[in-house]
Amino acid sequence: MSVRIRAVGVAMALAVLAGCGGEKPLGPTTGEFNAERQALVAELARGKRKDRAAPGKATGREAGEAAGLPSLSAEFHYDPTGRRDPFRSYEWEYLNREIANAEQAGPLEQYELGQLALLGVVWDVGRARALVQDPSGMSYVVAAGARMGKNEGLVTRIDDNLVVVRERYVDLYGNESTKDIELRIRASDGG
Repeated sequence: MSVRIRAVGVAMALAVLAGCGGEKPLGPTTGEFNAERQALVAELARGKRKDRAAPGKATGREAGEAAGLPSLSAEFHYDPTGRRDPFRSYEWEYLNREIANAEQAGPLEQYELGQLALLGVVWDVGRARALVQDPSGMSYVVAAGARMGKNEGLVTRIDDNLVVVRERYVDLYGNESTKDIELRIRASDGG
């Protein structure tokens, strides 16, 4: 059995030696890199490259250019104003935007129009008003121009038994449309 292991070991050693003979390294060797660097320094010292600064007088940018590194333009300045932070996820940005919109919205803008109930209307006065109740039982007095509903609804008209709210919708393609929705006083269940 040791003869077999020895034979396998010898075969592997021969395969490794046979495969390493004619390969060239992928990049320059350390010696080639140092030789090229010394030639560049000597060329700069002789002053042949007038487009580059002398080694003793070079600033940080000029020294980088002399070493063959790409230079940064002096005119470029990054201004992140109005741009999304590339290191934050889209979900985080979306949630923060939704929270900010909910905080700015009034109490009636947090509900769908179907969740709101019209309790009463005072319409035979100078400016008509309506009493609207949200699902939690809180009541609010609204007039024309008040905001209601999640879809940026705006009260456009108040009549004797209804309130007309114009809501804005945006479809999948970004097309905007409006729809007038009527809130009516619900008939009582009692007698």
